[in-house]
This record gives sequence, C-alpha cells and structure tokens, in this order.
Amino acid sequence: MGKKKIGSPKLLFKNLDLTPIQPILWTDLHKDGPGRPVEYQPEWDMKALMLRQLLQIPYVKDLVKRLRRNPYLRRVCGYGRHAPCEAHFTQMKKRIGVEGFRIMEAWLRREALKLRRSRPLSAVGLVQAAGLDGTDLPAWSSRDPHDARRGLGDPDARLGRGKKGFLLGYLSLFLVDIEGFPLGHVEAPLNVNEKQLVEELLLRVLGECIEVELLAGDSQFESRAVFELLESLKISHPALCVGVGLIEGAWGRSHLALLRMGE
Repeated sequence: MGKKKIGSPKLLFKNLDLTPIQPILWTDLHKDGPGRPVEYQPEWDMKALMLRQLLQIPYVKDLVKRLRRNPYLRRVCGYGRHAPCEAHFTQMKKRIGVEGFRIMEAWLRREALKLRRSRPLSAVGLVQAAGLDGTDLPAWSSRDPHDARRGLGDPDARLGRGKKGFLLGYLSLFLVDIEGFPLGHVEAPLNVNEKQLVEELLLRVLGECIEVELLAGDSQFESRAVFELLESLKISHPALCVGVGLIEGAWGRSHLALLRMGE
C-alpha cells in the first residue's frame, strides 16, 4: 500500500495562525534587548516539525537533509537560504518541554476539529463514537546490566509485554474518532497495565472540551473499574469489546503523527 497523498503544505501553513501558541514557542527566547537575535523563528521550526509528519519523514536528521536540499520546503516553513541543524531542533524540544508540546498539540487538535466538514458535530466538540486502543513504543536503549527490567540510556523505559512479545519501551494509550482522527493519548512505561491509563486519558480529553458519547475498545479493557468510570462520565460502552485490535484498522492510522512531533 502506498503512502496517502497529502494536500499542499504551503496552503496549510498560509491559513494556520500560530499566534495563540506563540508564548510557548518563544519560551526562553528573547525578542528585544541586547544579545544575539534569534536566527530562526520558532514558528518556522514548528512548521518544519509539522512538515515532517505531513511528509512522513521518520527522523529529524532526515528532515534537516530535506530542508537543506529543497528550497521550496524551506520557503514553505519560512526559512531563507539556510535551514537549522539537528541540534537546533533538539534545543527547541528541551526549551518547550513535554508539557509545552502537549498544550500545543491540544490546540492544534481543536483547530483541526473546527475545520472538519465530514464531521460537523466535532466542530463544537461532540464526538459521537470513539475508539480506545494501545500500542507499544520500543525504547532506543539497551537494558541496564544491573537491572534488566529498565533501560540503560533511557532509565524510564521498562520491560513489558508488547504486541509481539516482551520488549523494552513504553505503552501509548490513545483515543481516536471513527475516521481515525486522534483525540488524545497518554504514555507510560511498558510494564503498566493499559486499564490504569484509561481514566487519565479520558479526563485529559474531556478537559479539552470534547464530549464523547460512545466508546469502543477490545476485550482487554473489560473490567468493572473501567465500566464504572465510563458510567460516571456518562459515556456509553455497548461496543466496548469488539474483539480485535483497533490500531490495525482505520481507527489508529493517524495517532503517532502528533505523538512523534515532539520526539
């Protein structure tokens, strides 16, 4: 199966106003006063990270190569004759932090929901049906020789059961609508049970002014605690146990794009 065709990044960025998230983008950078001026506007860097997802570029180092070789892509993001190096994006991620990227992701998601013509109710935050599923994310680390259950270079990673057996990494639990549009996600070490993340995920999504009427998921989420949680949140669950992993169907196609923006 070939890659899905995308629209024009130039048109997308032209109509994308990043003003509401400028305070986050400019964290620890100065606009005025003495000192070396900012060489690359953080708004350009944000567009470059979005471009990475649109073009399905796997690594930041590959993104840098594409920007340096393709003047059109540089202009689309806002850069001139030069593009930043890989270390520049690493510094950006450290400046903004995980929470900063989470806030920006939530804002971008709300803006996208407003523009979805196929699902007009989502424009006001109403999602009639959503799917719940999880996937494993392998860590880029070897095991600690003193404790094989954790990572050496990535001490937060844990050994746990993934889709294809035991591995070192993380668990990502996500919520998507019926077309595969990502509504939210949470991550934890791979040795954490998925059921323990359901409440955090739903409260985070509902806290973004999104209302979910019905939730579907596979049998691993079947438990009294999950059912009681859904009832307390007034979410129906007649299709909670559908018997197959949703990530392998249309529900999960677009989840990792936003998740990996901050990698």
